[in-house]
Amino acid sequence: MTSTGRPLTDDDDQPRVRLLELVGAIEPWDSLERTHLKTAAQWIASGAPVYRVRKPNVPAMHLVSYFVVLDDTRGQLLLVAHRKAGLWLPPGGHVEPGEDPWAAVVRECREELGIHATASPITGELPLFLTVTETRGQGAHTDVSLWYLLTADADTITSYDQDEFNAIRWLTDEQVLEESDELLDPHMHRFTHKLQNARAGRHCG
Repeated sequence: MTSTGRPLTDDDDQPRVRLLELVGAIEPWDSLERTHLKTAAQWIASGAPVYRVRKPNVPAMHLVSYFVVLDDTRGQLLLVAHRKAGLWLPPGGHVEPGEDPWAAVVRECREELGIHATASPITGELPLFLTVTETRGQGAHTDVSLWYLLTADADTITSYDQDEFNAIRWLTDEQVLEESDELLDPHMHRFTHKLQNARAGRHCG
């Protein structure tokens, strides 16, 4: 439904319909993700603005595409030291108005890591995970983040956007889970458990 109570249709707002399809296709990992999926679906369907149009927090709740790069040969994933957040996070960025979230992944991957985005066979071009997160510090806002999986050889990532990141690290799942929550995205441990489950080909609970 839109904010006027009228049902959404493809003719009215095709990007919004696509977002609802993406959110509806995610299998919740736990009760928190189930809550976040419900929150996101209601927000999108309400007709509220979903894309950031002015930095850092207009509108106060907006859409983000994260992408977690996996080197399956080494059994590692990539995290970046985000300058503004002061945390180790997956790469990613805000979805532009009308942009498909996967297209945002392709664009941000090229801009931030200098490589072409190759979807992981685990998920293809669909998100594995969704989070709703209150950011910290000046310009605090709420990120509704779709988490995508990419695959790459770690040796092909030879540079990164130093305006955005202080450093990059390749970590095993176990190393991620050993890191303090205070140093990571607050949902990183939950994501890693869901990733392990997806790799094993199991359904979520």
